[in-house]
Amino acid sequence: RSTPKGATSFDVHATSAVTVHVIHNPVTKPMINSRWPLDPDIEVVVTIDVTSRTFNDHKVKISYYGREDDELSVAWLYLTCVDVSLDVDLSRSGRVKSKGKDKDKWTWGPNGQGAVLLVNCDRDSPGWGGPDSGQADIRTTADLQDMSVMLLRTQGPSTIFADYQVVLHIPESDADKVRVFHAIRNDSYPHYKPVLGPDKLSYVLDRLGNGENTFYVEGLTFPDMGFSGLVSISATLLEVSHKNAPGTPIFTDTVVFRMAPWIMTPNTQQPVEVFVCSIQQGSESNQAFLEGLRVLLKKANCKLTVCSEMETRSDRWIQDELEFGYVEAPHKTFPVVFDSPRNRGLKDFAFKKILGPDFGYVTREPLGKSITSLDSFGNLDVSPPVTVRGKEYPLGRILIGSSLPW
Repeated sequence: RSTPKGATSFDVHATSAVTVHVIHNPVTKPMINSRWPLDPDIEVVVTIDVTSRTFNDHKVKISYYGREDDELSVAWLYLTCVDVSLDVDLSRSGRVKSKGKDKDKWTWGPNGQGAVLLVNCDRDSPGWGGPDSGQADIRTTADLQDMSVMLLRTQGPSTIFADYQVVLHIPESDADKVRVFHAIRNDSYPHYKPVLGPDKLSYVLDRLGNGENTFYVEGLTFPDMGFSGLVSISATLLEVSHKNAPGTPIFTDTVVFRMAPWIMTPNTQQPVEVFVCSIQQGSESNQAFLEGLRVLLKKANCKLTVCSEMETRSDRWIQDELEFGYVEAPHKTFPVVFDSPRNRGLKDFAFKKILGPDFGYVTREPLGKSITSLDSFGNLDVSPPVTVRGKEYPLGRILIGSSLPW
Protein backbone atom coordinates (compact mmCIF):
# COMPACT_ATOMS: atom_id res chain seq x y z
CA ARG A 1 0.00 0.00 0.00
CA SER A 2 2.93 2.33 0.61
CA THR A 3 4.60 1.64 -2.76
CA PRO A 4 4.66 4.84 -4.86
CA LYS A 5 3.85 4.87 -8.55
CA GLY A 6 6.92 4.34 -10.75
CA ALA A 7 8.95 2.54 -8.06
CA THR A 8 11.04 -0.41 -9.30
CA SER A 9 13.21 -1.30 -6.29
CA PHE A 10 13.54 -0.83 -2.54
CA ASP A 11 15.95 -1.27 0.35
CA VAL A 12 15.40 -1.94 4.06
CA HIS A 13 17.19 -0.56 7.12
CA ALA A 14 16.32 -1.16 10.77
CA THR A 15 17.40 -0.21 14.28
CA SER A 16 20.04 -2.45 15.86
CA ALA A 17 17.73 -4.84 17.73
CA VAL A 18 15.77 -5.74 14.58
CA THR A 19 16.88 -8.56 12.28
CA VAL A 20 15.73 -8.28 8.65
CA HIS A 21 15.42 -11.23 6.24
CA VAL A 22 14.57 -10.74 2.58
CA ILE A 23 13.09 -13.89 1.01
CA HIS A 24 13.08 -14.09 -2.77
CA ASN A 25 12.60 -17.36 -4.62
CA PRO A 26 14.50 -17.95 -6.78
CA VAL A 27 17.09 -15.94 -4.87
CA THR A 28 18.08 -12.78 -6.72
CA LYS A 29 21.23 -10.94 -5.76
CA PRO A 30 20.56 -7.47 -4.36
CA MET A 31 20.79 -4.61 -6.80
CA ILE A 32 23.05 -1.58 -6.27
CA ASN A 33 23.46 -0.65 -2.59
CA SER A 34 21.53 -3.79 -1.45
CA ARG A 35 18.39 -2.78 -3.29
CA TRP A 36 15.80 -5.40 -4.16
CA PRO A 37 13.44 -5.51 -7.12
CA LEU A 38 9.76 -4.88 -6.45
CA ASP A 39 8.67 -8.46 -7.18
CA PRO A 40 5.25 -9.83 -6.13
CA ASP A 41 6.98 -12.95 -4.72
CA ILE A 42 9.42 -11.06 -2.51
CA GLU A 43 8.91 -11.17 1.26
CA VAL A 44 10.51 -9.13 4.04
CA VAL A 45 10.54 -10.77 7.49
CA VAL A 46 11.55 -8.82 10.61
CA THR A 47 12.25 -10.36 14.03
CA ILE A 48 13.26 -8.91 17.41
CA ASP A 49 14.91 -10.72 20.32
CA VAL A 50 15.06 -7.75 22.67
CA THR A 51 12.03 -6.73 24.72
CA SER A 52 10.98 -3.12 24.18
CA ARG A 53 11.59 -0.57 26.91
CA THR A 54 9.17 1.98 25.49
CA PHE A 55 6.29 1.91 23.05
CA ASN A 56 7.38 1.82 19.36
CA ASP A 57 11.09 1.95 20.20
CA HIS A 58 12.09 -0.31 17.27
CA LYS A 59 11.86 0.95 13.68
CA VAL A 60 12.16 -0.37 10.12
CA LYS A 61 12.70 2.07 7.22
CA ILE A 62 11.81 1.07 3.65
CA SER A 63 13.00 3.36 0.85
CA TYR A 64 11.49 3.13 -2.67
CA TYR A 65 13.47 3.96 -5.82
CA GLY A 66 12.54 4.68 -9.43
CA ARG A 67 14.30 3.65 -12.63
CA GLU A 68 16.76 6.50 -12.27
CA ASP A 69 17.78 5.31 -8.78
CA ASP A 70 16.07 8.32 -7.28
CA GLU A 71 14.36 7.91 -3.90
CA LEU A 72 10.63 8.35 -4.45
CA SER A 73 9.30 7.87 -0.90
CA VAL A 74 9.93 6.28 2.49
CA ALA A 75 7.72 4.01 4.61
CA TRP A 76 8.26 3.47 8.35
CA LEU A 77 7.27 0.43 10.38
CA TYR A 78 7.14 0.96 14.15
CA LEU A 79 7.53 -2.12 16.35
CA THR A 80 7.00 -2.88 20.03
CA CYS A 81 8.36 -6.22 21.29
CA VAL A 82 6.72 -7.91 24.29
CA ASP A 83 7.56 -11.28 25.81
CA VAL A 84 4.72 -13.58 26.87
CA SER A 85 5.82 -17.07 27.92
CA LEU A 86 4.00 -19.94 29.65
CA ASP A 87 6.61 -22.23 31.23
CA VAL A 88 6.57 -25.63 32.93
CA ASP A 89 9.08 -28.33 33.88
CA LEU A 90 9.69 -29.15 30.23
CA SER A 91 12.92 -31.10 30.82
CA ARG A 92 11.51 -33.09 33.80
CA SER A 93 14.30 -31.88 36.08
CA GLY A 94 11.94 -30.92 38.91
CA ARG A 95 12.34 -27.19 38.17
CA VAL A 96 10.60 -24.79 35.82
CA LYS A 97 13.04 -23.29 33.35
CA SER A 98 12.36 -20.31 31.11
CA LYS A 99 11.68 -20.62 27.42
CA GLY A 100 11.96 -23.91 25.55
CA LYS A 101 10.80 -25.05 22.14
CA ASP A 102 7.84 -27.24 21.16
CA LYS A 103 6.17 -26.84 24.55
CA ASP A 104 2.93 -28.10 23.01
CA LYS A 105 4.46 -31.53 22.28
CA TRP A 106 5.07 -34.40 24.75
CA THR A 107 7.53 -37.21 24.05
CA TRP A 108 8.47 -40.35 26.00
CA GLY A 109 11.90 -41.56 27.05
CA PRO A 110 15.01 -40.29 28.85
CA ASN A 111 15.60 -37.77 26.05
CA GLY A 112 11.94 -36.82 25.77
CA GLN A 113 10.31 -33.61 26.93
CA GLY A 114 7.06 -32.47 28.44
CA ALA A 115 5.78 -31.79 31.95
CA VAL A 116 4.24 -34.44 34.23
CA LEU A 117 1.11 -33.97 36.34
CA LEU A 118 0.05 -36.01 39.39
CA VAL A 119 -3.54 -36.92 40.17
CA ASN A 120 -4.04 -35.31 43.57
CA CYS A 121 -5.57 -38.45 45.05
CA ASP A 122 -4.11 -38.34 48.57
CA ARG A 123 -5.65 -36.47 51.53
CA ASP A 124 -3.47 -33.72 53.00
CA SER A 125 -6.38 -31.61 54.20
CA PRO A 126 -7.43 -32.46 57.78
CA GLY A 127 -11.13 -33.04 58.23
CA TRP A 128 -11.78 -33.54 54.51
CA GLY A 129 -13.66 -36.73 53.64
CA GLY A 130 -12.18 -37.74 50.29
CA PRO A 131 -9.08 -37.23 48.13
CA ASP A 132 -7.88 -33.64 47.80
CA SER A 133 -8.83 -33.57 44.11
CA GLY A 134 -12.47 -33.53 45.19
CA GLN A 135 -12.23 -30.05 46.71
CA ALA A 136 -12.06 -26.86 44.70
CA ASP A 137 -9.73 -24.99 47.05
CA ILE A 138 -6.36 -25.42 48.78
CA ARG A 139 -6.64 -25.88 52.54
CA THR A 140 -3.03 -26.69 53.38
CA THR A 141 0.24 -25.74 51.72
CA ALA A 142 1.29 -29.44 51.85
CA ASP A 143 -1.25 -29.94 49.07
CA LEU A 144 0.86 -27.77 46.74
CA GLN A 145 3.59 -30.45 46.70
CA ASP A 146 1.20 -32.76 44.83
CA MET A 147 0.76 -30.19 42.06
CA SER A 148 2.99 -29.00 39.20
CA VAL A 149 4.23 -25.42 38.99
CA MET A 150 3.49 -23.32 35.90
CA LEU A 151 4.86 -19.80 35.39
CA LEU A 152 3.46 -17.04 33.19
CA ARG A 153 6.23 -14.56 32.37
CA THR A 154 5.42 -11.16 30.82
CA GLN A 155 7.82 -8.39 29.82
CA GLY A 156 7.32 -5.17 27.90
CA PRO A 157 6.26 -1.53 28.27
CA SER A 158 3.58 -1.13 30.94
CA THR A 159 1.46 0.92 28.53
CA ILE A 160 1.06 -2.15 26.30
CA PHE A 161 -0.76 -4.21 28.92
CA ALA A 162 -3.27 -1.41 29.47
CA ASP A 163 -4.67 -2.05 25.99
CA TYR A 164 -3.98 -5.79 25.81
CA GLN A 165 -5.07 -8.75 27.92
CA VAL A 166 -3.48 -12.11 28.68
CA VAL A 167 -6.02 -14.91 28.98
CA LEU A 168 -5.25 -18.34 30.42
CA HIS A 169 -7.50 -21.06 28.96
CA ILE A 170 -8.04 -24.82 28.59
CA PRO A 171 -10.02 -26.87 26.04
CA GLU A 172 -13.50 -27.93 27.15
CA SER A 173 -12.43 -31.58 26.78
CA ASP A 174 -9.77 -31.10 29.49
CA ALA A 175 -11.94 -29.16 31.95
CA ASP A 176 -12.84 -32.20 34.09
CA LYS A 177 -9.25 -33.48 34.15
CA VAL A 178 -7.29 -30.53 35.50
CA ARG A 179 -7.60 -27.63 37.92
CA VAL A 180 -5.37 -24.53 38.06
CA PHE A 181 -4.74 -22.23 41.05
CA HIS A 182 -3.25 -18.72 40.81
CA ALA A 183 -0.86 -17.84 43.64
CA ILE A 184 -1.73 -14.28 44.65
CA ARG A 185 0.20 -12.52 47.41
CA ASN A 186 -1.90 -10.16 49.51
CA ASP A 187 -0.11 -8.32 52.33
CA SER A 188 2.71 -10.89 52.15
CA TYR A 189 0.19 -13.71 52.72
CA PRO A 190 -0.30 -16.03 49.73
CA HIS A 191 -3.78 -16.83 48.50
CA TYR A 192 -4.47 -19.60 45.99
CA LYS A 193 -7.33 -18.66 43.73
CA PRO A 194 -8.98 -21.44 41.64
CA VAL A 195 -9.01 -20.02 38.10
CA LEU A 196 -9.41 -22.98 35.69
CA GLY A 197 -11.15 -26.32 36.03
CA PRO A 198 -14.46 -28.17 35.68
CA ASP A 199 -16.51 -24.96 36.02
CA LYS A 200 -14.17 -22.44 34.34
CA LEU A 201 -12.47 -22.61 30.93
CA SER A 202 -10.71 -19.21 30.88
CA TYR A 203 -9.16 -16.65 33.20
CA VAL A 204 -8.28 -13.03 32.36
CA LEU A 205 -5.19 -11.66 34.09
CA ASP A 206 -5.50 -7.99 35.03
CA ARG A 207 -2.80 -5.39 35.71
CA LEU A 208 0.03 -7.36 34.17
CA GLY A 209 3.50 -5.89 34.01
CA ASN A 210 7.06 -7.14 33.96
CA GLY A 211 7.46 -10.27 36.06
CA GLU A 212 6.10 -13.72 36.83
CA ASN A 213 2.73 -15.12 37.82
CA THR A 214 2.85 -18.50 39.58
CA PHE A 215 0.20 -21.16 39.05
CA TYR A 216 -0.26 -24.62 40.57
CA VAL A 217 -1.72 -27.28 38.28
CA GLU A 218 -3.63 -30.21 39.79
CA GLY A 219 -4.52 -33.49 38.09
CA LEU A 220 -8.06 -34.78 38.68
CA THR A 221 -8.31 -38.10 36.85
CA PHE A 222 -6.05 -40.94 35.79
CA PRO A 223 -5.43 -41.94 32.17
CA ASP A 224 -8.19 -44.35 31.25
CA MET A 225 -10.45 -45.49 28.45
CA GLY A 226 -11.05 -42.43 26.27
CA PHE A 227 -8.35 -40.34 27.98
CA SER A 228 -4.73 -40.63 26.84
CA GLY A 229 -3.46 -38.61 29.79
CA LEU A 230 -2.52 -35.47 27.83
CA VAL A 231 -3.92 -32.06 28.85
CA SER A 232 -3.03 -28.63 27.46
CA ILE A 233 -3.08 -25.12 28.91
CA SER A 234 -2.65 -21.94 26.84
CA ALA A 235 -1.92 -18.26 27.42
CA THR A 236 -3.17 -15.87 24.70
CA LEU A 237 -2.33 -12.20 24.24
CA LEU A 238 -5.46 -10.34 23.13
CA GLU A 239 -5.83 -6.87 21.66
CA VAL A 240 -8.94 -5.30 23.19
CA SER A 241 -10.39 -2.46 21.13
CA HIS A 242 -13.45 -1.96 23.36
CA LYS A 243 -14.23 -3.24 26.84
CA ASN A 244 -17.45 -4.90 25.64
CA ALA A 245 -15.96 -6.32 22.43
CA PRO A 246 -14.18 -9.68 22.14
CA GLY A 247 -10.42 -9.37 21.90
CA THR A 248 -8.33 -10.18 18.83
CA PRO A 249 -5.72 -12.94 19.45
CA ILE A 250 -2.17 -11.73 18.79
CA PHE A 251 -0.12 -14.63 20.15
CA THR A 252 -0.70 -17.94 21.97
CA ASP A 253 1.77 -20.03 23.99
CA THR A 254 0.65 -23.59 24.84
CA VAL A 255 2.09 -26.17 27.24
CA VAL A 256 1.18 -29.85 27.50
CA PHE A 257 1.15 -32.05 30.61
CA ARG A 258 0.88 -35.82 30.77
CA MET A 259 -1.02 -37.25 33.73
CA ALA A 260 1.18 -39.74 35.55
CA PRO A 261 -0.46 -43.19 35.43
CA TRP A 262 -1.03 -45.46 38.43
CA ILE A 263 1.92 -47.90 38.42
CA MET A 264 1.49 -51.31 40.04
CA THR A 265 4.36 -52.76 42.10
CA PRO A 266 5.43 -56.44 41.91
CA ASN A 267 5.71 -58.54 45.05
CA THR A 268 9.44 -58.92 44.42
CA GLN A 269 9.96 -55.32 45.53
CA GLN A 270 11.47 -54.62 48.96
CA PRO A 271 8.45 -54.46 51.32
CA VAL A 272 7.75 -51.24 53.22
CA GLU A 273 4.49 -52.12 54.96
CA VAL A 274 2.41 -55.31 55.15
CA PHE A 275 -1.35 -55.32 55.76
CA VAL A 276 -2.94 -58.47 57.22
CA CYS A 277 -6.33 -59.33 58.70
CA SER A 278 -6.71 -60.64 62.23
CA ILE A 279 -9.14 -63.52 62.77
CA GLN A 280 -10.04 -64.36 66.34
CA GLN A 281 -12.83 -66.92 65.87
CA GLY A 282 -12.06 -70.38 67.32
CA SER A 283 -10.51 -72.86 64.90
CA GLU A 284 -10.26 -70.19 62.19
CA SER A 285 -8.02 -68.01 64.35
CA ASN A 286 -4.80 -66.92 62.60
CA GLN A 287 -2.97 -65.66 65.71
CA ALA A 288 -0.10 -68.18 65.31
CA PHE A 289 0.34 -66.96 61.72
CA LEU A 290 0.39 -63.33 62.90
CA GLU A 291 3.08 -64.07 65.49
CA GLY A 292 5.28 -65.70 62.86
CA LEU A 293 4.68 -62.75 60.54
CA ARG A 294 5.69 -60.28 63.26
CA VAL A 295 8.99 -62.08 63.76
CA LEU A 296 9.68 -62.17 60.01
CA LEU A 297 8.84 -58.51 59.42
CA LYS A 298 10.94 -57.40 62.38
CA LYS A 299 13.94 -59.08 60.69
CA ALA A 300 12.97 -57.38 57.42
CA ASN A 301 12.64 -54.02 59.22
CA CYS A 302 9.16 -53.71 57.70
CA LYS A 303 6.07 -52.15 59.23
CA LEU A 304 3.16 -54.49 60.02
CA THR A 305 -0.43 -53.21 60.06
CA VAL A 306 -2.92 -55.68 61.55
CA CYS A 307 -6.52 -55.02 60.60
CA SER A 308 -9.04 -55.99 63.28
CA GLU A 309 -12.21 -57.94 62.57
CA MET A 310 -14.18 -54.81 63.40
CA GLU A 311 -12.30 -52.84 60.72
CA THR A 312 -12.61 -55.61 58.13
CA ARG A 313 -16.15 -56.64 59.12
CA SER A 314 -14.89 -60.26 59.25
CA ASP A 315 -13.72 -60.13 55.61
CA ARG A 316 -10.28 -61.81 55.65
CA TRP A 317 -9.55 -61.68 51.91
CA ILE A 318 -7.52 -58.47 51.87
CA GLN A 319 -5.54 -59.57 48.79
CA ASP A 320 -8.85 -59.62 46.90
CA GLU A 321 -9.69 -56.08 48.03
CA LEU A 322 -6.47 -54.05 47.64
CA GLU A 323 -3.60 -53.59 45.21
CA PHE A 324 -0.74 -51.22 45.89
CA GLY A 325 1.06 -49.00 43.42
CA TYR A 326 2.37 -45.46 43.14
CA VAL A 327 2.41 -42.28 41.07
CA GLU A 328 5.58 -40.43 40.17
CA ALA A 329 6.58 -37.03 38.82
CA PRO A 330 10.05 -35.42 38.84
CA HIS A 331 9.14 -33.40 41.93
CA LYS A 332 7.07 -35.91 43.93
CA THR A 333 6.29 -39.63 44.35
CA PHE A 334 3.74 -41.23 46.68
CA PRO A 335 2.01 -44.63 47.05
CA VAL A 336 -1.58 -45.12 45.90
CA VAL A 337 -3.90 -47.94 46.97
CA PHE A 338 -6.22 -49.31 44.26
CA ASP A 339 -9.51 -50.45 45.82
CA SER A 340 -11.31 -53.25 43.95
CA PRO A 341 -15.05 -53.12 43.23
CA ARG A 342 -15.77 -56.46 44.99
CA ASN A 343 -17.32 -54.41 47.85
CA ARG A 344 -17.59 -56.97 50.66
CA GLY A 345 -16.61 -56.49 54.29
CA LEU A 346 -13.37 -54.65 53.39
CA LYS A 347 -15.24 -52.24 51.11
CA ASP A 348 -14.48 -49.08 53.14
CA PHE A 349 -11.16 -50.13 54.68
CA ALA A 350 -8.79 -48.51 52.15
CA PHE A 351 -10.79 -45.28 52.04
CA LYS A 352 -11.05 -44.93 55.81
CA LYS A 353 -7.73 -46.40 57.01
CA ILE A 354 -5.17 -45.98 54.19
CA LEU A 355 -6.08 -42.76 52.35
CA GLY A 356 -4.18 -39.90 54.01
CA PRO A 357 -1.25 -37.50 53.64
CA ASP A 358 1.00 -38.69 50.81
CA PHE A 359 -0.98 -41.94 50.45
CA GLY A 360 -3.43 -41.82 47.57
CA TYR A 361 -6.60 -43.75 46.79
CA VAL A 362 -8.29 -44.78 43.56
CA THR A 363 -11.09 -47.17 42.67
CA ARG A 364 -12.97 -48.23 39.55
CA GLU A 365 -16.27 -49.97 38.94
CA PRO A 366 -17.28 -51.53 35.60
CA LEU A 367 -19.94 -49.38 33.99
CA GLY A 368 -23.18 -51.21 33.21
CA LYS A 369 -21.78 -54.60 34.25
CA SER A 370 -22.22 -56.74 37.32
CA ILE A 371 -19.26 -57.43 39.63
CA THR A 372 -17.83 -60.95 39.38
CA SER A 373 -15.02 -62.87 41.07
CA LEU A 374 -12.77 -61.81 38.19
CA ASP A 375 -13.00 -58.24 39.54
CA SER A 376 -11.34 -59.31 42.80
CA PHE A 377 -7.67 -58.37 42.98
CA GLY A 378 -6.55 -61.87 43.86
CA ASN A 379 -7.03 -62.15 40.10
CA LEU A 380 -4.70 -59.21 39.40
CA ASP A 381 -0.92 -59.14 39.60
CA VAL A 382 2.14 -57.70 37.91
CA SER A 383 5.35 -59.44 36.92
CA PRO A 384 8.83 -58.18 37.83
CA PRO A 385 10.71 -56.35 35.05
CA VAL A 386 10.81 -58.69 32.07
CA THR A 387 11.90 -58.89 28.43
CA VAL A 388 9.53 -60.66 26.00
CA ARG A 389 10.47 -61.33 22.37
CA GLY A 390 13.18 -58.70 22.60
CA LYS A 391 10.88 -56.00 24.03
CA GLU A 392 11.70 -54.66 27.49
CA TYR A 393 9.01 -54.10 30.10
CA PRO A 394 10.93 -52.22 32.85
CA LEU A 395 7.84 -51.96 35.05
CA GLY A 396 6.71 -55.54 34.41
CA ARG A 397 3.52 -56.73 32.75
CA ILE A 398 0.10 -56.69 34.39
CA LEU A 399 -1.43 -60.16 34.60
CA ILE A 400 -5.17 -60.71 34.87
CA GLY A 401 -7.07 -63.99 34.61
CA SER A 402 -10.18 -64.79 32.60
CA SER A 403 -12.99 -67.27 33.05
CA LEU A 404 -12.47 -70.80 31.73
CA PRO A 405 -12.12 -72.14 29.10
CA TRP A 406 -10.73 -69.01 27.42
